[in-house]
Amino acid sequence: MAELLAPLIILVIIIFLVVVLFTFVPVGLWISALAAGVKVGLVDLIGMRLRRVIPVRIVLPLIKAEKAEIDVELGKLEAHYLAGGNVDRVVDALIAAQRAGIDLDFSKAAAIDLAGRNVKEAVTVSVTPKVIETPIVTAMAKDGIQVKATARVTVRANIDRLVGGAGEETIIARVGEGIVTTIGSANNHKHVLENPDSISKTVLEKGLDSGTAFEILSIDIADVDVGKNIGAELQTDQAEADKNIAQAKAEERRAMAVASEQEMKARVVEMKAKVVEAEAQVPLAISEAFRNGQLGVMDYYNMKNVLADTAMRETISKEEK
Repeated sequence: MAELLAPLIILVIIIFLVVVLFTFVPVGLWISALAAGVKVGLVDLIGMRLRRVIPVRIVLPLIKAEKAEIDVELGKLEAHYLAGGNVDRVVDALIAAQRAGIDLDFSKAAAIDLAGRNVKEAVTVSVTPKVIETPIVTAMAKDGIQVKATARVTVRANIDRLVGGAGEETIIARVGEGIVTTIGSANNHKHVLENPDSISKTVLEKGLDSGTAFEILSIDIADVDVGKNIGAELQTDQAEADKNIAQAKAEERRAMAVASEQEMKARVVEMKAKVVEAEAQVPLAISEAFRNGQLGVMDYYNMKNVLADTAMRETISKEEK
């Protein structure tokens, strides 16, 4: 029994070691590389595992490059992977650049990829120009009429300026600014509607692709439309504001007039009160004159006759009116 158990244990150990070997070392990938003519040793694959590099992410792009007759070193691919780059996309870009006759080496492609740009798409756009459509740009001509325009910008990627160059957002912003400036300088909105190509010519002459990762090939105005009459709206708003100011001033004058009228009434009441008070003093003064001998009875009757005559004349004059 012990004689049979020992070989069985040895067999299990051997099977375990083989399973571990095939799990840790991608033997199938190594065989594929040998079949493709790529020199990758088992030691290299084990080293990738130890450096926490997924071997398939390196070996398959290396096989692809070998078949495309592109000389790429294994160490550079691994270093780019460890730097956070996309090895497969870089190799695809190199193949596309080679087919298109574009001068692109691995170092430049890796730098573009690490800069956050899609290097494969950049090569494609460099071969086949890309059309960028701007959103609706609204501007106002000198006659106060609003004009809305959209443009299609045909660009080609500039490989040399992909690292550090501005992107599509800058192109769209600059084109929009140029459209606003061109429309704003037009004396009449009809001129813009009749000659939309004048916008594209003016904008294209400004060199808007300076400092960007693209080269502008053409700017075509896709649509031009009339918007609001901003000048008329501003005049209407100004007239409404003037009307409100005039109404406020009129209300202020009316309030001042009412206040002045109330003040005059208060003065009249005050004067009447003083008259009544003065009239109340007359009998007292007459009595005082009688006591002091300054006023006689005949003088008093003469004064009453004069007052009665005066009252009669006032009554007659009022009836005649």
